[in-house]
Amino acid sequence: MALSWRARRNWSMVVLVVGLPVYIVLAVSLIDALRERLGRPAWVLEILIFVLLGVAWALPFRSLFRGIGRADPDAPKPPEE
Repeated sequence: MALSWRARRNWSMVVLVVGLPVYIVLAVSLIDALRERLGRPAWVLEILIFVLLGVAWALPFRSLFRGIGRADPDAPKPPEE
């Protein structure tokens, strides 16, 4: 069952406002735990890990975010004059 444009817009806001901060805290906590166990990695590797984690959160939500910035396709069109 596909979500409507309005439902996708609402869920995308929930993901951005609630889910993304939670993901950031979990990702930084994971990196800190790895630093404690294995020591600090080289700065290039550390930047690469953060970049990969920064992109990885959006991949499952691609279909949710697609088309949200456009106008509602199901909205009635205003009458032309």
